[in-house]
Amino acid sequence: MEYPVIHQMEDIYYPVLAAIGVPVNLVAIVILSRGKCGLSKCISVYLVGMAVADLMVVVTRVILVWIVGMYFPGSFLNITPVCSSIIFLGGAATDVSVWFTVAFTFDRFVAICYEKLKIKYCTERTAAVVLGTVSVLACLESVPWYFAFDPYYIIDNVPWGCVGKPSFRTSPAWAAFEMFHLILTPFIPFCLILLLNVLTVRRILVSSRVRRGLRGRSNGENQSDPEMENRKKSIILLFSISGSFILLWLTHVVFFIYVRIADIRYYYSYTDPVYLTENTARMLQLLSSCTNTCIYVLTQTKFREELKNAVKYPLNLIVKLFNRLEMLNGLQFP
Repeated sequence: MEYPVIHQMEDIYYPVLAAIGVPVNLVAIVILSRGKCGLSKCISVYLVGMAVADLMVVVTRVILVWIVGMYFPGSFLNITPVCSSIIFLGGAATDVSVWFTVAFTFDRFVAICYEKLKIKYCTERTAAVVLGTVSVLACLESVPWYFAFDPYYIIDNVPWGCVGKPSFRTSPAWAAFEMFHLILTPFIPFCLILLLNVLTVRRILVSSRVRRGLRGRSNGENQSDPEMENRKKSIILLFSISGSFILLWLTHVVFFIYVRIADIRYYYSYTDPVYLTENTARMLQLLSSCTNTCIYVLTQTKFREELKNAVKYPLNLIVKLFNRLEMLNGLQFP
């Protein structure tokens, strides 16, 4: 049977995604952790947390699940307990990544819409507590995935592979857990991010009209407004991150709703539109773990400067090393 086209695409797509996702998230973590991007400490904590979560998604779901599964089918990672642990970690990392985006969106919503609450809520300590709590809850919620699989086969008393238990499709308890998991991620986060952005936009439009009217009467229409400029930068960052999330997860959310309404449980072939849609939705969903750094580069001037300095630093070291070697050679051989 001819190798399915969608799988041929995945054989190329996932290695490229890993080759891009790991370094860009590492770069984002290092640069944002330095705190020299002109962002508040609160925002920096959220962005670093999101980069760490995205990196874990790339490592677990892209590298350990897809790439190792495709190119190293007989490795120790395919032993059933290890395989189950990777699936659990991948699910937890995805939940953490998604809910970190929700937490960041809510933080910016509070900062823009509620000035009094902003002073208490939008702090570095609160951000750390929120991210820590989300991480623990996401890991606890994903624990059942570890127990959802049986081995494909057993060799010398060693279980290999992971296949869903028969009870996973027949047990009401497993059905309830799967539905709860899918509603928790991504349906509720998707709706929350949409709602928070709509409310934020509405508040921005109202406050901008009022502020322009007040400044127009007092200082003239052409006067610059530093507060509005700072708010504009924060809004661009917020909408870029949440907008990217919504676009890349949209196919997955629509597919999730459709298969539940149509009660689709099986695929008839590798060319089945439902099968192709599911794989495409997964590819787009995992792409969201690599986009935030690109957003920082496009929207944050100081992040671009720090990135340029990071690129120049090893080059400058190499130049200094060559200069030092030339100087030593000059001293030894006049």
